[in-house]
Amino acid sequence: MRRTRIAVLLVVVAFLGVFLAYPLYYSCRGAFVVDGRFTLGFFEYLWQDRLTAKSILNSLALGCVVTAITAALALPLSVVGVRYRFPGKAFLTGLLLLPMIMPPFVGAIGMRQILARFGSLNLLLMRAGLMDSPIDWLGGARFWGVVIMEVLHLYPIMYLNFAAALANVDPSLEEAAVNMGSSGLGLFRKITLPLMMPGLFAGSVIVFIWAFTDLGTPLVFGYRRVVPVQIFNQVTDLEKNPQGYALVVGVLAMTMLIYLASKRLFGLRAYQSLSRGPVQGSEKRTGPLGAALAIAFILIVVGAACLPHAAVLLTSLKDRWFMTVLPGSYTAEHFRDALGHELTVSSIRNSILFSSLSTVLDMVVGVLVAYVLVRHAFRGSSILDAIVMLPLAIPGLVLAFGYVAAFSGTFLDPRENPVPLLVVAYAIRRLPYMVRAAYAGFQQVNVQLEEAAINLGSHPLRAMRRVTLPLLGANLVAGGILVFSFAMLEVSDSLILAMKERFYPITKAIYVLIQRIEDGPPIASALGVWAMVFLALSLLAAGKLLGRRMGQLFRV
Repeated sequence: MRRTRIAVLLVVVAFLGVFLAYPLYYSCRGAFVVDGRFTLGFFEYLWQDRLTAKSILNSLALGCVVTAITAALALPLSVVGVRYRFPGKAFLTGLLLLPMIMPPFVGAIGMRQILARFGSLNLLLMRAGLMDSPIDWLGGARFWGVVIMEVLHLYPIMYLNFAAALANVDPSLEEAAVNMGSSGLGLFRKITLPLMMPGLFAGSVIVFIWAFTDLGTPLVFGYRRVVPVQIFNQVTDLEKNPQGYALVVGVLAMTMLIYLASKRLFGLRAYQSLSRGPVQGSEKRTGPLGAALAIAFILIVVGAACLPHAAVLLTSLKDRWFMTVLPGSYTAEHFRDALGHELTVSSIRNSILFSSLSTVLDMVVGVLVAYVLVRHAFRGSSILDAIVMLPLAIPGLVLAFGYVAAFSGTFLDPRENPVPLLVVAYAIRRLPYMVRAAYAGFQQVNVQLEEAAINLGSHPLRAMRRVTLPLLGANLVAGGILVFSFAMLEVSDSLILAMKERFYPITKAIYVLIQRIEDGPPIASALGVWAMVFLALSLLAAGKLLGRRMGQLFRV
């Protein structure tokens, strides 16, 4: 058993060391060491250069504003979804997860038509008499365009964490506070909210890091004065301009400091519940008015969140759309072009291949890690668990930059053939999902079944393969579906690592297509609709298999 644990640990540590630790180390080394000498000159230049300093401030503002608005939206949603019972609750709370079926990068394509100077939103507001002149959402106000797009996409992640945290609050503690005279908002602020802090922290950190490092949405909106776009612009010029290293290290340092500071600030104030899990029976039945308000609230949020999806669908169907709220005429030609265009066909084939390989890799590594964590108690298990969860806190932008910097000039050089690094990058980014899915499965399978097989002479790994893995098949399938589907629509890694057209995955093909003024956006939108349908079916299948445990996959 000890030899098995050591062998598994060596394999996992070697994999993460080469493809996670080494690229990060190389990026840090490039920021601090020049010609063999230590320097802080690049970091001084970051604040001396107006464009870079402005980009850093814009990214920080974007992360803070998106996180604050998303939390303000997700918190009441979680209270309504967890604490109240009303007709159609299961269906309506399921609708809240709809934005997850499309990355904001794709939704931004359709939203450009909605938020254009004479787009649907401005025309609708002017015709309603709510304003006299259009707002330049994609010009002077494009910051808020990016904020709106990211909030509408990211609130389900925050909602999943908030709802899970609220469901784990012991109602008996609240009842005790009520018996002592507390009620209403005071009860929620002093008792319920502190008990929810771990979930609030997890959701807020993920949303902040995502918004702070999002590359696709600012690129599509043309909001280039943000750190991710500056890093993206410098990837191809690393040898002549090492400033990109300093930016990457700055992003990594900021995200990790925010993570640790938030954990210190909120984690120490969190109180432990007396119950050992979710407590049932805490739902309150609403009256007709309460039910109507709850349903209306959810439908308004879902309706707003579906605007990007509707915009992409309308853009993919448009034949003519100018100075009108809706397209003047429609066509289905773009859907045929999306599956027949030379660039899209190769990109679909590439994405299927890359995502399939990354899913297999994640299954192998994820199962081994989960097996060691659940079945073997040893010193350092918490460290291993934290390391495999680290990709949730490390932006894909940083990891992709590290791959370009660390492996240039080697047999893994992405400029020549990015396939190995794309597969590994997809796998590293989604490894936490597979580990958590397998972890839950191992916890449900009685260890005595494995011990019986080992006592009969079977090797521990053979016992796991023949006895345990078939019993946790549903968890592995669910984790594999999530890994595959999210890898199909990975943005940062695809945009940075895929440098040659024949290696473009779907997201890079979409980005290239939207640069074509004449027919690019409709074809890109049609390709996005196909991808949206695929991801929706994948999430439904994973949700069916994992049930309520699906929310655990989106926690730091």
